[in-house]
Amino acid sequence: MAVPGILRRQPANRALVPQCTHHHVAVFLLTFFSYSLLHASRKTFSNVKVSISSQWTPSCLNDTAIELHPYELWNSSHLFPNAEDATLFLGTLDTIFLFSYAVGLFVSGIVGDRLNLRWVLSFGMCSSALVEFVFGTLTEWLHFYNKWFYSCLWVVNGLLQSTGWPCVVAIMGNWFGKAGRGFVFGLWSACASVGNILGAFLASCVLQYGYEYAFLVTASVQFAGGVIVFFGLLISPKEVGLPELGEDQTGSAEEDANKPLISSNEEDEDDQNYTIQAADTSNQPKAIGFFQACCLPGVLLYSLAYACLKLVNYSFFFWLPFYLSNNFGWKEAEADQLSIWYDVGGIIGGTVQGLISDMLQKRAPVLAVSLLFAVGSLFGYSRSPNSKPINAFIMAITGFFIGGPSNMISSAISADLGRQELVRGNSEALATVTGIVDGTGSIGAAVGQYLVSLIQDNLGWMWVFYFFILMTSSTILFISPLLVKEMRLLLQERRLHVRTG
Repeated sequence: MAVPGILRRQPANRALVPQCTHHHVAVFLLTFFSYSLLHASRKTFSNVKVSISSQWTPSCLNDTAIELHPYELWNSSHLFPNAEDATLFLGTLDTIFLFSYAVGLFVSGIVGDRLNLRWVLSFGMCSSALVEFVFGTLTEWLHFYNKWFYSCLWVVNGLLQSTGWPCVVAIMGNWFGKAGRGFVFGLWSACASVGNILGAFLASCVLQYGYEYAFLVTASVQFAGGVIVFFGLLISPKEVGLPELGEDQTGSAEEDANKPLISSNEEDEDDQNYTIQAADTSNQPKAIGFFQACCLPGVLLYSLAYACLKLVNYSFFFWLPFYLSNNFGWKEAEADQLSIWYDVGGIIGGTVQGLISDMLQKRAPVLAVSLLFAVGSLFGYSRSPNSKPINAFIMAITGFFIGGPSNMISSAISADLGRQELVRGNSEALATVTGIVDGTGSIGAAVGQYLVSLIQDNLGWMWVFYFFILMTSSTILFISPLLVKEMRLLLQERRLHVRTG
């Protein structure tokens, strides 16, 4: 019996973690912390929602607001007649940000594949920091409150922040091949969760002086990070004389390290087709088009799945501190610090599940199992008692099973999709594919933030969690064709091992 090609390609001594130089370590750390700083600035906004809502609501109708003088000045500058309207506008701002972020991702991926990734990333970080400073700090110092101005600033901020993820994933894809990609990218994708923790920590440290100082601190740190990225980040190995991925011809193990886990079609098992594709890469275009990237196998399915999953993940990101304060009556600073446990769970989940997917050589089964457990953890967290230790424990478990798969799709799987045989050796596809996956996910997340505020206002928090369960189940549904295909390959591999002894 002939051995299927997809099974023969897996060397027995394949390393789970690829060899790397100090340049790889520097790239890992710089991209990690650059995106962490972008996420820290986003987390600041979610962590100070209670303070902003109090500031935008008249003190006579706001029991939590301090007495403000002179009263005439405050009464003339408030934005909303009650806290409910202020909360709804905060949800609208989240939606505005995510919609502009989603649109920006589709564009930023294409721009990143055609311009210097370091320039695009640094420009986005520094410009976004300036917008955040104006939004949260300068307007408060000048006592200037205007809904349209806030909305316009948040549109611009979403567009600028969208330059981050496609660029950092493409740069990581240039430096790290498939060998250990699940583990390396799983560990690296903790950058978002670390950014959330950093943002929560910085905000809680200065929140007592006013929410404007939380924006000031995170914007300053982000601007400094953009400057460091501009002068220190290497976007590809060729900048220091190292071979590009796929150019090193020292052995088949290195070739295998660049093979994607996503197969282009069922004929992938034919070694003759594989040999022809491996030999003929010189005629491929330098950068594929947007619609070409959309048509790559697995891109649309994972994009739709990520739209549902990112809705849930970002709802926790944007609303968790507010939920803890609103539902349990805990102080805002305490809620900020407690919300860190969701990100801790996501860090561990992404790393562990990425390692398991490397060992199995399949992503979809790991995602499906984790998401099934996520449904149960969401149901359990919705009934968490008014106890901080118990809430933190269930929150960490929920982050493990939701944040982990979210990190995998947005990083390792996006890199797999951008390194398929159809574009193998073409690094210029990475940012475009990443932008499509994350952009579609952000559209789902944008719609979700408005729905969360709407459902909570009319039906209560319990129905919000039912909505999360529905979206998580939809994620499993979208990846089910890929799950069936990969499970079939796993069964073929198992039968092969049994027959060969």
